[in-house]
Amino acid sequence: MKISQAAGNICTVSATPTQKQETDKSSDNKIIYLPGTDCMIRSQAALSAFTSYRVGGAAEWYVAPRNLEALQASLNYAKEHNLTVTTLGAGSNLLVSDRGLPGLVVATRHLRHTHFDPETGLLTVAAGEPIPSLAWEAAQLGWQGLEWAVGIPGTVGGAVVMNAGAHNSCIADILVSAEVLSPDGTLETFSPEQMGYTYRTSLLQGSDRIVTQATFQLQPGADPATVLAVTKQHKQHRLSTQPYNFPSCGSVFRNPKPYAAGWLIEQTGLKGYQIGGAQVAQLHANFIVNRGGAKASDIFCLIRHIQEQVQERWSILLEPEVKMMGEFQAACG
Repeated sequence: MKISQAAGNICTVSATPTQKQETDKSSDNKIIYLPGTDCMIRSQAALSAFTSYRVGGAAEWYVAPRNLEALQASLNYAKEHNLTVTTLGAGSNLLVSDRGLPGLVVATRHLRHTHFDPETGLLTVAAGEPIPSLAWEAAQLGWQGLEWAVGIPGTVGGAVVMNAGAHNSCIADILVSAEVLSPDGTLETFSPEQMGYTYRTSLLQGSDRIVTQATFQLQPGADPATVLAVTKQHKQHRLSTQPYNFPSCGSVFRNPKPYAAGWLIEQTGLKGYQIGGAQVAQLHANFIVNRGGAKASDIFCLIRHIQEQVQERWSILLEPEVKMMGEFQAACG
C-alpha cells in the first residue's frame, strides 16, 4: 500500500494487513503506520494547529483515526508502548502548554457519521461531528432540540463529556446514551445517569475513556423555516455578544451562581487587560482572546491574574471552564 505525505489525516482500516513501519523524516520527526490499517501516527505534531486558541507546543505522538477500528488500533499501540493518551476534539475548550504534551494525542475530529431516525426522533452521531453544523442540519430537517447549540464551538464528543450548554439548555437535556471506549478497547453504553452530569462537567471529565458516539432525543416534524429562524436568532445573539474576531476558547470561567463570571470580571475593571498577546475581551469579559502572537503561558498567567483580582474584590474564586493540558509555570510575574 502506498500512502503519500498528503494523506496525513487518513486513518482507516486497511483491507490488507500491513507490517508496522517507521520512517525517519528527521531526528525529531517520525511517521509510524499501524498494522492492519493505513493509520499514521506522527511525532512532534504542532498542537497550535488543532486548538482554537492557536497556541500550544507539540504532541510527542499524534494520530487522527477515522473509524472505531483505527481508534482501537491507536489505543493498542499506546498500551504496547506505555504511552499516556490525551483525547483531542475540536480543541475549542483547551489551553495546551507551550511545552506540548507527552504520550499519544488522539484526535477524534475525523470520526464522522450521523443518522436521523424520523420515526423515533433519535439522532445518533459520531464524536467528531461539529456541534454547530449538526444544529444547522437538524434545523433544516425541522427537528427541534438543538437550536441552542449552534454557537457551541466544539465536537459531539467534547460536548458530551463537558455537558456543553447555552441559552438555558445543555447536552444532559437531550442525551439518550453515549458509546464510550475504555483504554483496553472495551465499548460500553452510558446512560445520562451514568454520566453523572452537573454544570459543565460529567464523570468522564479527566478520565481515560473516550466518547465515540452519542444518541440524542430530538423532536422531528416541525416547520423547518421556524426551527431555522430560532437557530439563526441564537447564532446572531452569540455573534453580537461574544468576540469571534480573534482566537479564543469560548468562556474561560464557569459562572459562580448567582453571578455571571463575565460581570464579575468586568466590574473588577479587567476588560482589555493584557499580558503578552493575551487580552480580556472588550466585548465579553469571560473571554480571553489571542490578539496575535500570544503564548499559552500568556493566557495561563492572565487566567491566574483574573482569579486573583476577582477573589480580592469579591471573595469569589473563579473556576476555569477551559481545560488546561500539560505543564505550566507555577508562578507568573
